[in-house]
Amino acid sequence: MLNVVTAGNPAVFLFITVLLIGGAALLTGRALARSWRPIWQVVLSCLGLGLVDRFLVYALFDGSLDSISAYLFDSLVITGIGTFCYRVVHVSMVIQQYPWLFERASSLMYRSRR
Repeated sequence: MLNVVTAGNPAVFLFITVLLIGGAALLTGRALARSWRPIWQVVLSCLGLGLVDRFLVYALFDGSLDSISAYLFDSLVITGIGTFCYRVVHVSMVIQQYPWLFERASSLMYRSRR
């Protein structure tokens, strides 16, 4: 099933998409959260990283460049990594910046102290 969606080898998907580009998405989410940017910028950045991912798979491993389903699946995985990291860092920063107003509910959520 993974072969059909990614249009290539699952090992290439794990190495390029998850490790390499996923690491870039992780750093992107962290950087945008630390600079108090909105989350939609993470989504746009990760869509651009999806294009980079498709090109690297095409150039290095003879994958398909024009596969829409592979681009959407890879971008979904990359965006998931980026937004997860963004949310974790953003919650940590809100708790650290405003400890008298908010408390941590989980690693992805905070709640008002009132």
